[in-house]
Amino acid sequence: MTADAAGIGAADGLGSVILNGLRYDTDSATFTIEDATELQIGMSARIAGKVDANFTSGIANQVVSAAELRGAVSNIDLAGGTFVVMGIGVSVDSATVWADANGLSDVRAGSVIQVWGLPGAPGMLRATRIQVAPALTDPLATGAVQSLDKAHKTFMLGQLTVDYGTAAFTGLDESLLANGVVVRARGTAAPVGGVLSATRVQGWYAIPTTNGVAVQLAGVITDFASRGSFRVLGTLVDATNAQIAGGNANSLGNGVKVEVDGFMSGGVLVVKKLRIRNVPGTGGPASFTVIGAIGGFTPPASFRVRGQPVDASTAVFENGTQSDLQNGRKVTVVGDRVVDGVLIAQHVTFSP
Repeated sequence: MTADAAGIGAADGLGSVILNGLRYDTDSATFTIEDATELQIGMSARIAGKVDANFTSGIANQVVSAAELRGAVSNIDLAGGTFVVMGIGVSVDSATVWADANGLSDVRAGSVIQVWGLPGAPGMLRATRIQVAPALTDPLATGAVQSLDKAHKTFMLGQLTVDYGTAAFTGLDESLLANGVVVRARGTAAPVGGVLSATRVQGWYAIPTTNGVAVQLAGVITDFASRGSFRVLGTLVDATNAQIAGGNANSLGNGVKVEVDGFMSGGVLVVKKLRIRNVPGTGGPASFTVIGAIGGFTPPASFRVRGQPVDASTAVFENGTQSDLQNGRKVTVVGDRVVDGVLIAQHVTFSP
């Protein structure tokens, strides 16, 4: 491991933790998880640690995760794959994990849901995991601060007004609050008249700016001017010389979801590797991985790995067959979707 690193995105694998396609060893890491009991596939997260120079493996020192949005749903658009929660627009794609539902058709207007996701344009969130019946109901909103009014102690997140007059600040000094800064605003009561009375304002996952720090980001492109100038999670990116996978470089533009790996230089993330994950109107590849020992096996092909339910009834098997599935066998499971909390396996590889 050669470089101090920070990765911000959505967990796309368990068995250690896989973030943005890179597997981090978490044997010595500390975990801080809010809004859930444990880290699960699709949850947004920040990992601090070290990576090798080619971004093929990492060692985590710290893993932090929290939800981005919790509140009542409105304006559901099944065809467009969007909905609104407390004035903040949410979009889904093929990589959205459905923790306890089959898809957007199971979301009901007026119900309280919980969303993990990646901020894109102001007031918009790309959902990476959705829970339609969360255990918690206290309102939570995340996004880039807009229309900051320090005199009246308010700001906007999308169409939601946040009153922070009596809020505690954590992970962010109140004096550093500014338009464009991404925050989480938490309250104890639902918004009234479009105003959330915040009890706590948190800084979102901090993105390093120190020269030479390795940074991994997953997010939706904004402010696209060229391959050498755009933003991901508000960070300026130069992908002029990046290796590009997952699609054609000409498809890069605003609204495209990408993963970028690179090193900070003068406040710019200079990218070595860029993976295109979703192009609006076209879609994109989704992949989730769990690595570990089988537990809770129920024939013909239902089991758990690291607590994640798996359906391997239509999977291709390597180094064995479906008849080799049994509790205690170590496997690597790769699937392309999570529906009603179950990873639908495409490939199951048995470890020696």
